[in-house]
Amino acid sequence: MDYVVARIGRPHGIRGEVTVELRTDDPARRLAPGSTLRTDPAGAGPLTVTSLRDHQGTLLVGFAGHEDRSGAESLRNVLLLVGADEAEDEAEEDAWYPHQLAGLSAVDTAGRSLGTVRDLLTGSAQDLLVVRPGGGGDDVLVPFVRALVPEVDVAGGRVVLDPPGGLFPDPDPDGQPAAGEDA
Repeated sequence: MDYVVARIGRPHGIRGEVTVELRTDDPARRLAPGSTLRTDPAGAGPLTVTSLRDHQGTLLVGFAGHEDRSGAESLRNVLLLVGADEAEDEAEEDAWYPHQLAGLSAVDTAGRSLGTVRDLLTGSAQDLLVVRPGGGGDDVLVPFVRALVPEVDVAGGRVVLDPPGGLFPDPDPDGQPAAGEDA
């Protein structure tokens, strides 16, 4: 499985540089000159980074073989990828990938079932857990912050949530704890 490091945006100037929409916490390492990244679509790459610089708060990247504006334009919307082994080798202690969270049981702090985690959406401001309520209905988006998600136990197969009132429908009207939890 590959992970997206960035999406290539519009060209900048006439020297082949492009803007990038980052999906990594470590762009200086991932996009360091000399780095080679796989691409989606695969036919656009692999791409080797030749330059990386900040221009008024926008990260600009240059790639070998794309040294002019038209070459840069041909890269627009290409995704830059790394393999799962490369991505997980440096995972932070409190960082998870969507595939690690999908399928985990979501329970509240009292152990009552709230549903099942379906996905992790990465946003510009914060990440969101997508939880399918146990009783059905629309997915619930939970900001992935410690105050609302105090515990992630991948090995134990659960995520503990402390949601504000009204975020979830009443999951279990008789107040029984989730399966495998003590009362």
